[in-house]
Amino acid sequence: MSSAVAAPATTTTVPDITAIQARLDETIADLLVSLPDPAQLTVDQRRGLIARYAAVLEGNFIYWMTGAYLAAGSDQARAKIADNLREEVRDCHPGMMRRFAMAADALPTAVDTQAVSDDLMKVRLFIGRLSPVPIVVTMAFFEGFIQKFMPYLAELAQRQGSAEMEYTDVHGVCDITHTEELFRALDAEMALARPVADGAMFEGVDLLRSLLQTIVFNN
Repeated sequence: MSSAVAAPATTTTVPDITAIQARLDETIADLLVSLPDPAQLTVDQRRGLIARYAAVLEGNFIYWMTGAYLAAGSDQARAKIADNLREEVRDCHPGMMRRFAMAADALPTAVDTQAVSDDLMKVRLFIGRLSPVPIVVTMAFFEGFIQKFMPYLAELAQRQGSAEMEYTDVHGVCDITHTEELFRALDAEMALARPVADGAMFEGVDLLRSLLQTIVFNN
C-alpha cells in the first residue's frame, strides 16, 4: 500500500520595510532620470506637463490620502495619515496647486484632463479597494517622488515666466517628513496585516508610475 506524497509547501517572500523603501527609491530614480530637459521643451510642452500634473493633483491627492486613512487598521498609521490630511486641508494645498498652475498659464483644459483620465481612473479604483498595506506603500512612493520632482516642476514654471513657487517650495520640504511618517505608518500596518504578495504590494505603485509617465510624456 503506497502513501501519498505531500506536495511541497509554497511560500511567499514578503519584503521588509528596508527592501520596500529600496524598491521605491529605485522606481523614483528611474522616473526622475527619464524626465525631459526643460530647456528642450517647447512652451506648449511645458504648459501641458504642468497642466496634466495639476489635473491629477488638485482634485485627487486628498482623496487618495483619505483612502489610506480609511483603510488603515493601526492607530499609529491613522494618526500619521490624519496629520498629513490635516495639513493638506488646513493650508489649502489644492489652492496652492491652482495658483501655481494659473501663474504658469497652465490651468488644465479638457484635453489635459482627458489625457490622464484612463490612468487616473485605474489609480482611483485601486484606492477604492481600501487595501491598507498596498495603499500606504503607494502613498509613500508618491510622497517620495513629489519631494524630488519639485525642483523640476519649479523650473518648468519659471521657464513659463512664473514667480509663484509656494506650491513647489512647500512640497519640496514638507513631503520629506510625510514620506518618513508614511514608512512608520507602513511598519505599523504590516505588523497587523496578513502577508501581502509582492505583486499586490506594488500594484498601486505600478499604476501610479504609469500615471506619472502619462503626465510627463502624454502618451
